[in-house]
Amino acid sequence: AARLRESGGGSVQAGGSLKLSCTLSDHAYTDYSMAWFRQGPGNQRVGIAAIDIDGETTYAPSVKGRFTISQDSAKVTVYLEMNNLRPQDTGMYFCAHQPRGLASLWQSDFNYWGQGTQVTVSS
Repeated sequence: AARLRESGGGSVQAGGSLKLSCTLSDHAYTDYSMAWFRQGPGNQRVGIAAIDIDGETTYAPSVKGRFTISQDSAKVTVYLEMNNLRPQDTGMYFCAHQPRGLASLWQSDFNYWGQGTQVTVSS
């Protein structure tokens, strides 16, 4: 099992920045990957950034060049730094974990989820 807790959401104006954090606990996996998903109003949850335990990353085209996923040296916290935010980035942001070392953006690959943190970008 694994527990995830997100933090860092909030409201910003377009062009602004936010940094989300996801803290991982209660897990015993030696190989895993984590990802951030976004669910906008009335939309499905989509993967936007992922990182594996070796630091390999992958991004959705909609955020590439604006968002950066990273992890701390202890590999218990994953961050999502979001720059040049747009109104279409508004949504609930979820952190997810899978016990496989593949940086995936597919929701079905992930077993454990946080409760989410809200990001609102106004124009």
